[in-house]
Amino acid sequence: MTRKRATRRRFLALSGAVGAVGMAGCADRIESAVDRVDTGSSNGTDAPDDSATPGLADGVPALETAFDSRDRFRQPGESLDDFGDLDAWTVVQGSGTADTDVVFDGEQSFRLESNGSENVIAERSLDGEDLTATDLSVAVRTTTPDSIAVNLRLVDQFGSEKVYSLRQIRYRAPDVGWFRTSPGVFQQSEPEPSLDHLDRLEVQVLHSMPEAEVWIDDLRTHETPDQGYVMLSWDDGTLDYYETAAPLHDEYGFPAVQAPVPRWAEQGVDGHMSISELQDRQEAGDQIVVHGTHDPIHELDDAETIDERLRRDKQWFVDNGFEGANYIVHPHNSFDKTSLERTTDYHYCGGFNQAGNVNTTSVYGFDPLALPRTIGHDLDISKQCVDLAAKHNQCTILNFHTFEATNTMPEDDYESLLEYIDSADIEVITFDDLWKLRVADH
Repeated sequence: MTRKRATRRRFLALSGAVGAVGMAGCADRIESAVDRVDTGSSNGTDAPDDSATPGLADGVPALETAFDSRDRFRQPGESLDDFGDLDAWTVVQGSGTADTDVVFDGEQSFRLESNGSENVIAERSLDGEDLTATDLSVAVRTTTPDSIAVNLRLVDQFGSEKVYSLRQIRYRAPDVGWFRTSPGVFQQSEPEPSLDHLDRLEVQVLHSMPEAEVWIDDLRTHETPDQGYVMLSWDDGTLDYYETAAPLHDEYGFPAVQAPVPRWAEQGVDGHMSISELQDRQEAGDQIVVHGTHDPIHELDDAETIDERLRRDKQWFVDNGFEGANYIVHPHNSFDKTSLERTTDYHYCGGFNQAGNVNTTSVYGFDPLALPRTIGHDLDISKQCVDLAAKHNQCTILNFHTFEATNTMPEDDYESLLEYIDSADIEVITFDDLWKLRVADH
């Protein structure tokens, strides 16, 4: 990806700015409990499978996908541990056993269980491993999602640490399945750990529930990219974005990712953009992606009903000329095993496992349809996300709705955030850019 981010000064030299109400209804808890824990028909053609970027549309995409992105890109990078032999692992807290019935790949997975409300910690030696300029990913399955985090903690021979963390899992029970996470860095010691002199890797399951049950499998490594990235994701297509935030984006030359609700745009619901206004924002450089029917999809009764909804929702975006329709923001961050299986028929990438604290991702190893995202309710947390993504060459996806909502920072803070991003060593991207990065590792 070579597109250069336009600076405020450069944009003002080239062009003028293009020129609040109501809660959008995608309410998410601001503080997750775990953050309180201690430590068909077509209007266009997709790129062919053998192109440089499979699945990347040139213009408005086809209604159906050409391949299952979760299957095609399920094992990126190189294997570090397939959990076929658990003799290398020690369970420090909780319990851990081999499971030959619930497996992501190979003959068995590693099942971790808490002793009541205690966290779970398992560790293995990394003596002789060099993980310099390396990110990690791991396949995860849990029957106790939501108030739970999964950490991958690297400790060097001198006691310094680097902690990668997925802060919350929004996969909905009881229809649970596997997904891959490639979490970003949550915290790191000073002085920095010596990644070529490592002592151990810890898998930590942090939770605030009566019990926790997690399976892990297929631990893999990935090269770290040359820079960091930020995606500014606005849900529900609010006029608050169009009238207040969009001129700021145009001033700085920053694209946003918009996920509108079709019915609200069609009916001109108060406080939301019309179809023509959304099309204006696409012309200005924003990417309009599918949000669809604004109800949790995991609550639907059967696979056929899920498929009908996904098909109908994407068709609206295709019919209205929205070029980002290959990507989806699951309404209410709701998804389960069946919905993900059907979503791959229409979308290549999306999410989210959303949390109120720092919740970033590497760019080469994530599950295409279960990305992490951070609620953009707090300026300091959002700045921390930007700093960590820039420092560790990872990606932070920040989510907003309307400035009057508790899940979105105030207008003045948002303007400060854009100014902060403009001064940071980081690139503002869309789903297209992130997808190119994800596919490039293959």
